Amino acid sequence: MGIENHDHAGLDRRNFLLNATVVGAGAVLAPMVASSEVKAAEAAADAHAPAAAGSALTLAEVLRVAREKLYPRCRVCPECNGIACAGEVPGFGGIGSGASFKNNYESLARLHLEMRTFHDIKKPDTSISIFGETLAIPVLAAATGGVTYNMGGKMTEEDYVDAIVGGCRMAGTVGLVADGIGDPMEVFQRRMSVVKQYGGKVVVLIKPKSQDEIIRRIRMVEEVGGIAFGIDIDSAGRAARAVAGQIVEPKTPKQLAELAKASKLPFFIKGIMSAEEAEIALDSGARAIGVSNHGGRVLDHTPGVAQILPAVADKVKGKITIIADGAVRHGADVLKLLALGADATLCGRPLVRGAHGAGKDGVALILNGIRTELVDSMVLTGTATARNVSSNTISEVRA
Repeated sequence: MGIENHDHAGLDRRNFLLNATVVGAGAVLAPMVASSEVKAAEAAADAHAPAAAGSALTLAEVLRVAREKLYPRCRVCPECNGIACAGEVPGFGGIGSGASFKNNYESLARLHLEMRTFHDIKKPDTSISIFGETLAIPVLAAATGGVTYNMGGKMTEEDYVDAIVGGCRMAGTVGLVADGIGDPMEVFQRRMSVVKQYGGKVVVLIKPKSQDEIIRRIRMVEEVGGIAFGIDIDSAGRAARAVAGQIVEPKTPKQLAELAKASKLPFFIKGIMSAEEAEIALDSGARAIGVSNHGGRVLDHTPGVAQILPAVADKVKGKITIIADGAVRHGADVLKLLALGADATLCGRPLVRGAHGAGKDGVALILNGIRTELVDSMVLTGTATARNVSSNTISEVRA
């Protein structure tokens, strides 16, 4: 249901809670780990938290502006659950019936946090290390693209990439920058020009085009100082193949190994939805995998990511970095996915809203809000560190 259909009293209550969350973002507790890298990551996030900086920017205002810019591509619903936008591709919806998008959301919602308060954990450590970088939170911006055909064209490619990469930097984490199925090389170059301004420090995902096209883009990622590259293999779906004149294709294990050997940068494969393919990715030389059904936007009726993640973790946890991508909206969602075996998570649609609502400040504001919620969830579940979250932190409620 879109936000337009909700009563004013409900909106007032929601906005109060949203604003309260934002104001608290500046008061996030410092981590227990005393390493200089963790301190630097935390300091970057704290320095740009809205309350600490004295900014009047609120989440309610960010969402209001985002709604004006994104509508009708995105209604900025209070609950981003895939119901109102089902079938809206291009746009933000899940493909077909929207079942895959909704399964991502619902499989997370079925997981409950186990409250534990008999402990001495008062300052949990939310930091992680990934691709050689220490991040303040286990959340990276998902590779979202297509500002013209998916987002309504109210931002330029350069402004959008700047908002995502800059906002992530402000919050002490890193962003993923997307390739586009139908985009000419010139558009990819424009994205990389923004990445270069930030000294690299991003992960670039490339569509599963021909091997030569992918390797051409890998060289550009190397030139601008990217920290990792990858392919979102899940883009080889029906919607992508429908773009005239573009080659997008599944990849054989041999082709994956060729890409892994094409660069010294860590190779990330996003679009893993089975334990079997997680092992194949590992054997092919990937350093990280993304458990993802592409936000439910490429194949109808897939399971939710939270349903697949435990089996993947059972097979490859500790051997390869596992990044979970599916309906991350709040800090509690992050903790749930870590408890299922992820090392880190991706956040997509909320940060698209943040970018459109207030540029890099909007992205940082949303990430800092998630960080605050994550700290609260960790304290109230007795979780000391995001690097080691017990499976006992969650329980599944079955209908």
